[in-house]
Amino acid sequence: MKKFLLLIVVVVCAALSWQVQAGPAAQELGVCLTDSLTGKERKNLAKWIFFAIAAHPEISSYSKVSEANQQQSDEFVGNLVTRLMADDCPQKSKNALQEGGSVAFEQAFGLVGQVAMQELMADHKVLQTISGYEKYLDQTRLRALSE
Repeated sequence: MKKFLLLIVVVVCAALSWQVQAGPAAQELGVCLTDSLTGKERKNLAKWIFFAIAAHPEISSYSKVSEANQQQSDEFVGNLVTRLMADDCPQKSKNALQEGGSVAFEQAFGLVGQVAMQELMADHKVLQTISGYEKYLDQTRLRALSE
């Protein structure tokens, strides 16, 4: 049951970043982009995503992201996206633009965001923290669902 519930959390997170079925060119671009990332770049992308989420009014009081940190992260992502599209995956970027326009880029970078978040989700401490809710589950009621 524990692995199943963790799987649900991971699938929901993944679904948030890959909501629409991508066309072939967007899928190819997404694969090229993710294959071109290093582990450190995936972690820095996840940090940038975290900073963006932390800016939400309902969440901002829980995190203190300095303007300098935000600017540094934005600069990193801007340079990374430029490199990925112009240097690492230029033909796949052109194909995606021709096939699906900006939607294809959104879909391809949705996969990049998913991979970046998976990098963080694989950490033992993160897994331990995200499964903290399990102690509050009503196991009796949940077991009854499978009867």
